[in-house]
Amino acid sequence: MVKLDKKKREQYKKIMLDALHAGKKEEFRNTFLELHPSDQLDIFIKLGRDARKRGYSYLRPEEFADIFGGLNVRNQKLFFLELDEDYSVSMFNQMFTDDVVNFLTEINSERSEKILHHMDKDKAQKVRGLLSYAPETAGAIMTKELISISSADIVSNVLEKLRTDAPNAEIIYYLYVVNEAEKLVGVVSLRDLIIASPEEPIENIMSTRVISIADHMDQEDVGKLIKKYDFLAAPVVSEENRLLGIVTFDDIMDILEEEVTEDFGEISATKGATDLTLSPFTAAKKRAPWIIILMFFGLVTGGVIGQFEETLESVVVLAVFIPMIMGSAGNIGTQSLAVAVRGLALETIEEGGFWKMIRREFSTGFMIGVICMILITVMITLIYGNWMLALIVGFSILCTFGISAVIGSTIPLLINKLNLDPAIASGPFITTVNDIVGLLIYFSIATSLMAYL
Repeated sequence: MVKLDKKKREQYKKIMLDALHAGKKEEFRNTFLELHPSDQLDIFIKLGRDARKRGYSYLRPEEFADIFGGLNVRNQKLFFLELDEDYSVSMFNQMFTDDVVNFLTEINSERSEKILHHMDKDKAQKVRGLLSYAPETAGAIMTKELISISSADIVSNVLEKLRTDAPNAEIIYYLYVVNEAEKLVGVVSLRDLIIASPEEPIENIMSTRVISIADHMDQEDVGKLIKKYDFLAAPVVSEENRLLGIVTFDDIMDILEEEVTEDFGEISATKGATDLTLSPFTAAKKRAPWIIILMFFGLVTGGVIGQFEETLESVVVLAVFIPMIMGSAGNIGTQSLAVAVRGLALETIEEGGFWKMIRREFSTGFMIGVICMILITVMITLIYGNWMLALIVGFSILCTFGISAVIGSTIPLLINKLNLDPAIASGPFITTVNDIVGLLIYFSIATSLMAYL
């Protein structure tokens, strides 16, 4: 199997295009099928529609199944429309169950049902079983293509079973041991199986300390569990501990990527609009609500400045430092927000660590504030020759940093206490709140000391 760099990938693409256009089926197949599946995928999605159609006719459904399973949903929908119905049904029969489910959940129910009706009955039954689970649960993302063995069997029989069943399994590094009632009782690694005596009973080499996943567990929690134990796969069980399927590491990687993208969208107020394939209209529709809300919050900021109009009229130079106060408050708050959200996501914030987190962020903000206060005080004194103005701005920075850091870390912690996603405490929201707080602090201090300016 050949793996390509970017330059070689382009060379292979040209060779295959030439073979496609010249109708050289065997040359195309020999070149294409020797490539790594990831390179096959990268090359195939760059082919034009006509070239792809000829490629379908040159590849058997089982050969194209791996490519189709690796595509993103947008390309899957596009390629599916180009496929012959019998070809696509045969392809779905060869795909892993979870990959079929991922596609069927993205198309309308009528078309999904039509595909299932024409698929192999046993395969369709497995797919329907996964479709019955609530979205984003372990049951919905597991695959049925696993190898289970009996605790009463011996090593030589299991090795023979592997030779027959391994090509259809998604992963064979772990073999899950079940009893007569199909309940999970142990696990055997491929390594343990290979080094064991051929006549050794499975129950003598299996580990009974099995970390399993409940079928209703949230997919994000599944990801955390697999990451914690460094599993390549984990078994999914029912309430009665019956083995239902497995969740594999590659699926978890995709899920964690989706969760990170979702959190990034929440924290940046762009939820659902981070996909670059969205049209400008769709992206604007998804991003507009937060922007409109924050625009009205901006009116509150203007109202705060209006309340201190007399102070500004008396000492106009105070207006020079408004952008700095607002920007600094928003920046320190966003940093604390990121620390809190990341800590909650990685579960590094200990139970009962709410006040510890608040103290830490306040102290951090205060220390940064002291440094910035000294720098800005010296700078303003040198530029404007007014030590009182320098003191007002510097002290405002100090207070603003401490309070903004607390606000940035408190809001996501409180949201988490309400069992909501802490990422919805978006950066723009925290920034706007801290803008208002920073201005209130700045003008309150300036108004109190205005007689000395």
